[in-house]
Amino acid sequence: MLTLPNFLTLLRIIAIPVFLILVNDHHYAAGMVLFVAAGITDTIDGVIARLTDSKSALGATLDPLADKLLLISSFVVLTWVGVIPAWLMILVLTRDVVILTGYLAIYFVSTPMELNPTPVSKLNTFLEMTVIGFALLTLARPDIPMARVNLVTWYLTAATITISGVHYVYSGLLWYQRQGTVSVTEASKRGRETA
Repeated sequence: MLTLPNFLTLLRIIAIPVFLILVNDHHYAAGMVLFVAAGITDTIDGVIARLTDSKSALGATLDPLADKLLLISSFVVLTWVGVIPAWLMILVLTRDVVILTGYLAIYFVSTPMELNPTPVSKLNTFLEMTVIGFALLTLARPDIPMARVNLVTWYLTAATITISGVHYVYSGLLWYQRQGTVSVTEASKRGRETA
């Protein structure tokens, strides 16, 4: 069922190509407004889902997907435009690819693990959105001195990317190890019962 939060999430996904076209066509102020609106709807749909108890499996899948699509596409286009350094975009992409690959590997080899965002990953998402917002502000208003602010947010974001990425990998390895231990223990119990 398409609830209001899910509808808002779908609007965010639909807004992504519009945002990319605006940035590519040098309409930076309009792109910034659309990006901020997408961020606000992300908050609103979560609040509505909690208040109306309308959380759904579709929303649980669509919401983080919409966030990732917006963040990754924003980093790619803003790096292409030249306002975000390539090394930061590479870190963002690498972290997400490693997490997704690890999750898929565990999903197909073992019992799927539940991925819950940690405080560091939530901070990382906030900082990534801040980097994008500041990059858009830099493009829309070149008269505002943003060089130092951008530099600080880039390095803070790089730190949280690294910490949260390492944490997810470590958590995945622990999960996999525990599942392997449980499987071996269950197999040995079954072997003793049949003997």
